[in-house]
Amino acid sequence: MFQETDHIATPSGATIALHHQSATSPARAILLISHGLAEHSRRYERFAVAMAGHGFEVYAFDHRGHGETTAPDAPLGRFARRGGARIVVHDLMAVHAETLSRHPGLPVILLGHSMGGLIALNAAVSHRQAFAGVAIWNSNFHPGLAGRAAQALLLAERALKGSDVPSQLLPRLTFEAWGRSIPGHRTLFDWLSNDAAEVDRYIADPLCGFDASVSLWLDIFELTFRAPSLLSRLPADLPLHLVGGAEDPATDKGRAITWLAERARSAGLTNVTTRIWPGIRHETLNDTIRDQATEEFAAWASRVAAARL
Repeated sequence: MFQETDHIATPSGATIALHHQSATSPARAILLISHGLAEHSRRYERFAVAMAGHGFEVYAFDHRGHGETTAPDAPLGRFARRGGARIVVHDLMAVHAETLSRHPGLPVILLGHSMGGLIALNAAVSHRQAFAGVAIWNSNFHPGLAGRAAQALLLAERALKGSDVPSQLLPRLTFEAWGRSIPGHRTLFDWLSNDAAEVDRYIADPLCGFDASVSLWLDIFELTFRAPSLLSRLPADLPLHLVGGAEDPATDKGRAITWLAERARSAGLTNVTTRIWPGIRHETLNDTIRDQATEEFAAWASRVAAARL
């Protein structure tokens, strides 16, 4: 369990559930975790405890429409009535400010998984001096023509039945299709991890696996296509750490991670590192190499923190 949970009000009107794990040795940096779609931040407790052991003040929070965070316009499965892509970035920055108020002077490292990576990179390109390092795990910023076609389908759904109802099409094109792509799959969520126990925990969790609204899917695609076009805004020497799995259908088996690395280098970034784990699916931190992945990340984050102190 996280050591403490607070609920903080943001300018957007949300009450954000913010979980904290204190560093067990003199703190070297703040680590801020941005979770993925249809999950929540308590699923990062094991990782938070490990990173606290490496000297990080770890904070994980629930995005709008997820977990224990509440907002008048954000029921489960929706960011906001309108402008959700912009608002979730503002909420992340409100959490950033809160953590800095508690630990003045510490550098902030931002880690985002999947949808959380989309939000994280959009925050970084909009607030270029806010982060000492950014790690993007298992995020697909390169859905290509299929992504543009999905946007068109979502706009058609919105025109027919509104934006605040679950999309009927996108789950079939994403979660269900990814599940069926796993040879001999036991469940349609096997695309998440090779570890059956982790998959079962996800399925049994009432705050995981819910249907996202049409508006939330549209917000996700807005975040997806925006950030790569603005990578040149980032400081050239910003440490950018990209992680994926070679058997993750959500990132085209890691190819989308490699694409983002190449795009970042072309934009002038000089400190880009990439790790594609062989045989690993979507949730690197819940797959069979979780401990090794955590230790590798801790080594990278420690180098980033040391360079800023």
